[in-house]
Amino acid sequence: METKRRRKIIFVTPHYHCGVVEVAGTWPPLGFVYLGAQAKKAGWDVEVYDVMSLHHKPKQIKKHFKENPFDVMATTAITPTYLDALELCEFAKEIYPECTTLMGGVHPTFSYKEIFEDENSPLDYIIAGEGELPLFNFLSNFEDKKLRHKTSNLFFKEDGQIKLNPLRALVEDLDTLETDFSLLDWSIYKYHVIDDSRLGAISTSRGCTFGCTFCSQQRFWNTTWRGRKPEAILAELEHLYKTFDINVFLFTDEYPTLEQDRWEKLLDLIIASPMEIYILIETRVEDIVRDEAFLWKYRKAGIVHVYVGAEATDQEILDKINKEITVDDSRRAIELISEHDMLSETSFVLGFAEETAESIERTFEQAKAMNPDFAHFLAITPWPYSEFYKEVKDKIEIYDYRQYNLIEPIIKPDNMTLRDIDLAIINCYRKFYMPKMAGFYSVKDEFKKTYLIKSMKLIMKSSFLIKKFAKLGINPVEMMEKMFKKNKGKHPQMPPEMPPHSHSDS
Repeated sequence: METKRRRKIIFVTPHYHCGVVEVAGTWPPLGFVYLGAQAKKAGWDVEVYDVMSLHHKPKQIKKHFKENPFDVMATTAITPTYLDALELCEFAKEIYPECTTLMGGVHPTFSYKEIFEDENSPLDYIIAGEGELPLFNFLSNFEDKKLRHKTSNLFFKEDGQIKLNPLRALVEDLDTLETDFSLLDWSIYKYHVIDDSRLGAISTSRGCTFGCTFCSQQRFWNTTWRGRKPEAILAELEHLYKTFDINVFLFTDEYPTLEQDRWEKLLDLIIASPMEIYILIETRVEDIVRDEAFLWKYRKAGIVHVYVGAEATDQEILDKINKEITVDDSRRAIELISEHDMLSETSFVLGFAEETAESIERTFEQAKAMNPDFAHFLAITPWPYSEFYKEVKDKIEIYDYRQYNLIEPIIKPDNMTLRDIDLAIINCYRKFYMPKMAGFYSVKDEFKKTYLIKSMKLIMKSSFLIKKFAKLGINPVEMMEKMFKKNKGKHPQMPPEMPPHSHSDS
């Protein structure tokens, strides 16, 4: 009796690069770890092909597709990666015309109408919103098209009509969702700032309860927040640490610290563990201020890098974008992070409709006064599905989604040009980092000092800054080397052993 062939799904990251986030490391596609587990559970063979981390070009992607046949090609997209994700669908159809193409993520969830209005779109299906359980049902019923088309969260086009199946309720207990970390080639994932590192990613929660007008995440998760149990998070950390030698962890969630008691319990569990790890997190400034009494636990648990979204230094702008923080909280949070020997990172957004040269200078002066270790000066980007987009629609001049990356100005202010904003961003970077480089060698904590210098080398060699600085006739690498040579002459090496747990408790 002939054995029925097992179906195969390949998960592929878009081949998009803008030279910002990938400066610091190669980041694991955590979503595919969750989705791949569901595909296996449905009885499918699974492959994860991380094109983005491998830096594969279209020719290499097509070659890989030909050598690794599949039935379904699944990808994901945010707005700037969408066009490349769509191109992956084109490559798949070109090689396997009968294959099925599938896309998830924020952009297709909210921009489905624009996507399916294209009569020649190579995309067959969108799984909107939280995708794990819908994907399991989609693949389990794949052979029966009628059942397949009843899958919750499934958006598709049939007989010329766009079909939108109802969204299922969000998973109440995130710890019930399986993961399969063996799907990834862990040799790829490095955090370039720390020597001999292997970079992992875990999610400790999903969602955010705040309503920042420029953000897509609060809408994607219906302005809800769900946290995983601290014990389950610790078990996952230990599994990755022991099984795959992961020693640097990115907490991928937007808001891991919302519930203070849960968060402190997680820190206590990590501190009690024998693991020697480094952790990178993002959170809100008011939680850093809230946790002042036990911030020492952050560092002792291994947290070395904290991103907080200051976004603006003008309270009127913060209120306008519904950020629900104060300038004073932002300033105090950055001070506290530094006082506890962690690296602080934040961003300041430029290019609002009312922006002027004077308002940009005020933002820069306040950013300099806040003095984070790392500052990003970003161009406000109106995601096409956000409330903010509706407010500024008549001022948008750029429609190429690949440029919706927070680097390229999209909105033309009333009293400035796009080039004015672009040059202002470059000048803010130049004026912020040049004086800071001179002070790196006076940093007392050796780990922090080396982290700063290595990070600065990476930032100044990043493609986006090199391109932008060229507009001013500046080579950022030469500028950096001259600064370091003037102050020290040579770069320190990473201490051979600097386990986070070696720091004092207070």
